[in-house]
Amino acid sequence: MHRTGELYGHFQTLEQQKESAALGMWVFLVTEVLFFGGLFMTYTINRQAFSTAFGVGSNTLDIELGGFNTAFLIMSSLTMAMAVWSAQVGKKQLVSIFLIATLALGTVFLGIKVIEYKQKFDHHLIPGHDFDVMYRTAHPTAADKPSDMAVEKEELEKAFAKDPDLNAHAQLYFSLYFGMTGLHALHMIVGAGLLIWLIKGSFKGRFTPQYNTPVEIVGLYWHFVDIVWIYLFPLLYLIDRHR
Repeated sequence: MHRTGELYGHFQTLEQQKESAALGMWVFLVTEVLFFGGLFMTYTINRQAFSTAFGVGSNTLDIELGGFNTAFLIMSSLTMAMAVWSAQVGKKQLVSIFLIATLALGTVFLGIKVIEYKQKFDHHLIPGHDFDVMYRTAHPTAADKPSDMAVEKEELEKAFAKDPDLNAHAQLYFSLYFGMTGLHALHMIVGAGLLIWLIKGSFKGRFTPQYNTPVEIVGLYWHFVDIVWIYLFPLLYLIDRHR
């Protein structure tokens, strides 16, 4: 394909090229909304049908880690927006700095998510044969306060009284938890790869006020991924949250 500088041969101007790229990204994001929308609908139906089990599952999540991740992701949206602005006004050094900051914040998010996943593995909250929502109260660690375990055990007993199939229904919650957060994490990993590509280009001084399309397009993608988490956090972490 013929290319003159940053302008590909089938476009007449950089502005036309930018508008076409933006349109393509928006169309892609619409399909992503439809994709995640199916998961949100599945969540809504099961949340209504098994509210007790979903409340129990939500209360096993670490609200502090989830809150930290939300803060890191919001900050990454700010640094991504600043990277776009820096490219638009020609501050090439700041483009690299803000892109690196965005990548660092995204990496922290993924690291915290790994810690959360390990907690679920340790507490036998991975859907499957060994799943046991009572496992943590029956096998407390030195870090678990006896008073907290006593309260949690009492709450679980009340939940089992309301829903005798609590263990099975809680697996639905965690299946959705891992499916939705895992898919979101996959999008984050793709975004991290795109950021690395942008950082390499920024080091070469590629992005200028005349040509900054890749930064803006990746910025749209990154903001979309952040918005998805803004919905996931309250839906997964804040159900019947009372402690």
